[in-house]
Amino acid sequence: MEHLKKTPLYEVYPSYGGKIIDFGGWALPVQYSGILDEHEAVRTRAGLFDVSHMGEITVKGPDALANIQKWITNDASKLANGQALYSPICHEDGGTVDDLLVYKKADDDYLLVVNAANIEKDYEHVKKYSFGNVEIVNVSADVAQLALQGPLAEQVLQKLTTADLSQIKYFWFLENADVAGVNSLISRTGYTGEDGFEIYCDAKDAAKLWAAILEAGKEDGVLPIGLGARDTLRFEARLPLYGQEITDTISPLEAGLGFFVKLDKEEDFLGKDALKKQKEEGLKRKLVGFEMIERGIPRSHYEIQVNGRTIGECTTGTMGPTVKKNIGLGLIETEYAKIGQELDVIIRGKAVKAVIIKTPFYKRQK
Repeated sequence: MEHLKKTPLYEVYPSYGGKIIDFGGWALPVQYSGILDEHEAVRTRAGLFDVSHMGEITVKGPDALANIQKWITNDASKLANGQALYSPICHEDGGTVDDLLVYKKADDDYLLVVNAANIEKDYEHVKKYSFGNVEIVNVSADVAQLALQGPLAEQVLQKLTTADLSQIKYFWFLENADVAGVNSLISRTGYTGEDGFEIYCDAKDAAKLWAAILEAGKEDGVLPIGLGARDTLRFEARLPLYGQEITDTISPLEAGLGFFVKLDKEEDFLGKDALKKQKEEGLKRKLVGFEMIERGIPRSHYEIQVNGRTIGECTTGTMGPTVKKNIGLGLIETEYAKIGQELDVIIRGKAVKAVIIKTPFYKRQK
């Protein structure tokens, strides 16, 4: 593990039973008590994630918004101060550089939150396409991020802050909140299909915050959660993972993220022409969800066939712990991308039957 990057909580993992793996060059816990146990905790109570490996890039100056509008496919001009949005960012050819969150602090002050494996790539990308009076700084090393997710998240976190968490709406945030004596930015976005909060703080305060949240949540059964359950949770909710559902060669339209591609926004953005053409000509492939009919668990990169012909591949697959079914997402030829279409997933050289179903596989009851 010596050569791997570490979050400010690396030294804390072992005391909670964290099993460390190499995740994209980071030393991170894949699980603590067990993936199924942790998954169930987030669905029914709440779980605490260390997501300090995620990247943070500040964008400031009079031309901050104009730059962001050029980089992202979504429309940040509609953001109010204290509001966030989700967006892909694309190459000129429409392939996806990454997906990220944009936080608007003020008209000339924004925060981008990017995927851990893409921090340097994204930073170089936005700098390459920057213009005018703007200052772009990669502050990832200075910022820690914890995520408390699940139906009891608000109840637990409220014990540690005088900020009224009920007033933070979905995809909004509050700056300079005191959480257990730590100056924090609290947002309400999430990557699990559940309600919850992200708490951003100075890296040096991460361990204190982590311990305080777990202590506050002890009587409610809050658990520390690793990458394994993070993946099964986001997958059941059909939330994309960069490197699987979206990549440099998969466009947001193909990945079913068309809602976040605003082709009608006034400003030109990177990939706009390519995405417009893709939409006008019709997508050649689409991301679909499927359920196994026969026994077998689909995995990333397994071939998907119809009548013996390969029509695509699985991007993510597993046994869904909440839905109790073997399910998968697959990028396949558009003509076959319809509910009820039967498919063959090639598992260890054998064709195993599946059927396309409606997604998300799981949706929380509000």
